[in-house]
Amino acid sequence: MLLSRLPGFSRKQADRAAVLTQTALTSEIENYLIREYLVTPHSVTGQAPQARWEAGGFLPQMPDSLERLDLLLLTVARTRRVQQDGIRFMGMRYIDPTLAAYVGEEVVLRYDPRDVAEVRVFHRDRFLCRAVCQELAGATVTLRDIVSARNRRRRELRQTIVDRQRVVDSLMEAKRWDAEEKNPVDESPKSIPSPVKLKRYACDE
Repeated sequence: MLLSRLPGFSRKQADRAAVLTQTALTSEIENYLIREYLVTPHSVTGQAPQARWEAGGFLPQMPDSLERLDLLLLTVARTRRVQQDGIRFMGMRYIDPTLAAYVGEEVVLRYDPRDVAEVRVFHRDRFLCRAVCQELAGATVTLRDIVSARNRRRRELRQTIVDRQRVVDSLMEAKRWDAEEKNPVDESPKSIPSPVKLKRYACDE
């Protein structure tokens, strides 16, 4: 119902060009669910899904806190050891004053791959804090963006090394030719000196 209305949707393989970013697609899906699907009467029940849900009087069991909800929903988890300068993760440094009391301890990081500017830190299944990366603070940066940036930087460094190696090889070759021109090697056959005859007696010639 939604995908067929989005740009880039086509039943022909040749026309299936990706024109939406992951962020834009997520926004389209959320808007569709909240503003259209939940409030549109169903063809069988005749009621909108949201109205039918509310009429049932069912109350879902909710976690005790938002931190417990994060523990349930943020399924991406990584184990890290707390260092004196914070937590190192994906080449970034995450800090929070609470971490000072857990230097040397192993903690579990839970995060949203769509925004890794901050991570939730848990110690023995207990929420500690939200550690923030100062370089990414105030910005929404996805894990995909970080990986792409790191791969792009690696390619740039590899290309720089290759270019510099070519320059060094060219200079070494030029220096070698210059040395050969200044000191040409005489390849003509050299005469072998005759052996010196030692005089053993005064009368020997």
